[in-house]
Amino acid sequence: MQIEGEGRRVTVYIGSSDVWHGSNLAVAIVERCRKLGFAGATMSRGVMGFGKHSRIHRAHFLGLSEDLPEKVEIVDRPERIAELLPILEEMVAGGLVVVEDVHIVSYRHHPERDAPG
Repeated sequence: MQIEGEGRRVTVYIGSSDVWHGSNLAVAIVERCRKLGFAGATMSRGVMGFGKHSRIHRAHFLGLSEDLPEKVEIVDRPERIAELLPILEEMVAGGLVVVEDVHIVSYRHHPERDAPG
Protein backbone atom coordinates (compact mmCIF):
# COMPACT_ATOMS: atom_id res chain seq x y z
CA MET A 1 0.00 0.00 0.00
CA GLN A 2 1.24 3.47 -0.84
CA ILE A 3 -0.24 6.61 0.66
CA GLU A 4 0.82 10.13 -0.20
CA GLY A 5 -0.98 13.44 0.07
CA GLU A 6 -3.70 14.48 2.46
CA GLY A 7 -4.34 12.30 5.46
CA ARG A 8 -5.48 12.34 9.05
CA ARG A 9 -3.86 11.36 12.32
CA VAL A 10 -5.80 10.22 15.34
CA THR A 11 -3.99 10.39 18.67
CA VAL A 12 -5.54 8.63 21.65
CA TYR A 13 -4.24 9.54 25.12
CA ILE A 14 -5.09 6.96 27.78
CA GLY A 15 -3.56 5.23 30.80
CA SER A 16 -1.85 1.87 31.06
CA SER A 17 -4.56 0.65 33.43
CA ASP A 18 -7.31 1.21 30.82
CA VAL A 19 -8.66 -2.07 29.46
CA TRP A 20 -10.86 -3.34 26.65
CA HIS A 21 -12.35 -6.82 27.12
CA GLY A 22 -9.64 -7.74 29.62
CA SER A 23 -6.67 -6.54 27.52
CA ASN A 24 -4.62 -3.35 27.64
CA LEU A 25 -6.65 -0.73 25.74
CA ALA A 26 -3.72 0.64 23.71
CA VAL A 27 -2.79 -2.86 22.55
CA ALA A 28 -6.44 -3.57 21.72
CA ILE A 29 -6.67 -0.40 19.59
CA VAL A 30 -3.49 -1.26 17.64
CA GLU A 31 -4.68 -4.83 17.08
CA ARG A 32 -8.11 -3.61 15.95
CA CYS A 33 -6.52 -1.17 13.48
CA ARG A 34 -4.36 -3.96 12.06
CA LYS A 35 -7.37 -6.28 11.72
CA LEU A 36 -9.29 -3.55 9.88
CA GLY A 37 -6.40 -2.93 7.46
CA PHE A 38 -5.33 0.54 8.51
CA ALA A 39 -2.05 1.91 7.16
CA GLY A 40 -0.42 1.82 10.59
CA ALA A 41 -0.76 2.41 14.30
CA THR A 42 1.85 3.01 16.99
CA MET A 43 1.55 2.76 20.76
CA SER A 44 3.95 4.65 23.03
CA ARG A 45 4.21 4.59 26.80
CA GLY A 46 5.16 7.79 28.59
CA VAL A 47 7.28 8.05 31.69
CA MET A 48 5.22 10.88 33.16
CA GLY A 49 2.04 12.81 32.47
CA PHE A 50 -1.24 14.12 33.79
CA GLY A 51 -4.77 14.38 32.50
CA LYS A 52 -8.21 15.68 33.35
CA HIS A 53 -7.76 15.56 37.14
CA SER A 54 -4.20 17.02 37.04
CA ARG A 55 -2.85 14.03 39.00
CA ILE A 56 0.73 13.20 38.03
CA HIS A 57 1.35 9.64 36.80
CA ARG A 58 5.00 8.64 36.57
CA ALA A 59 7.29 5.67 36.29
CA HIS A 60 9.01 4.91 39.56
CA PHE A 61 12.37 3.36 40.36
CA LEU A 62 12.45 -0.40 39.71
CA GLY A 63 9.71 -0.08 37.09
CA LEU A 64 6.83 0.23 39.53
CA SER A 65 4.04 2.55 38.50
CA GLU A 66 0.39 3.10 39.09
CA ASP A 67 -1.00 4.17 35.71
CA LEU A 68 1.53 5.32 33.10
CA PRO A 69 0.31 7.53 30.25
CA GLU A 70 -0.05 5.78 26.89
CA LYS A 71 -0.51 7.25 23.44
CA VAL A 72 -1.77 5.53 20.30
CA GLU A 73 -1.29 7.24 16.93
CA ILE A 74 -3.06 6.10 13.78
CA VAL A 75 -2.43 7.70 10.38
CA ASP A 76 -4.42 6.96 7.23
CA ARG A 77 -6.62 8.54 4.58
CA PRO A 78 -9.37 10.86 5.90
CA GLU A 79 -12.18 8.47 4.93
CA ARG A 80 -10.52 5.58 6.78
CA ILE A 81 -10.08 7.69 9.91
CA ALA A 82 -13.78 8.65 9.69
CA GLU A 83 -14.58 4.90 9.82
CA LEU A 84 -12.38 4.49 12.90
CA LEU A 85 -13.84 7.26 15.05
CA PRO A 86 -17.08 5.41 16.02
CA ILE A 87 -14.98 2.36 16.96
CA LEU A 88 -12.76 4.49 19.19
CA GLU A 89 -15.85 6.11 20.71
CA GLU A 90 -16.98 2.63 21.75
CA MET A 91 -13.56 1.48 23.01
CA VAL A 92 -12.26 4.57 24.84
CA ALA A 93 -14.28 5.16 28.02
CA GLY A 94 -11.96 7.84 29.40
CA GLY A 95 -9.08 9.76 27.90
CA LEU A 96 -8.52 12.18 25.05
CA VAL A 97 -8.97 11.57 21.32
CA VAL A 98 -7.52 14.15 18.92
CA VAL A 99 -7.86 14.25 15.12
CA GLU A 100 -5.47 16.30 12.99
CA ASP A 101 -5.11 16.85 9.26
CA VAL A 102 -1.65 15.82 8.06
CA HIS A 103 0.24 15.79 4.79
CA ILE A 104 1.74 12.36 4.10
CA VAL A 105 5.04 12.80 2.29
CA SER A 106 5.96 9.14 2.04
CA TYR A 107 4.56 5.78 3.14
CA ARG A 108 6.16 2.76 1.53
CA HIS A 109 7.12 -0.75 2.55
CA HIS A 110 10.80 -1.27 3.29
CA PRO A 111 12.00 -3.50 0.39
CA GLU A 112 14.63 -5.32 2.45
CA ARG A 113 12.11 -6.25 5.12
CA ASP A 114 9.55 -7.47 2.58
CA ALA A 115 11.98 -9.85 0.88
CA PRO A 116 11.43 -13.54 1.69
CA GLY A 117 13.95 -15.25 3.71
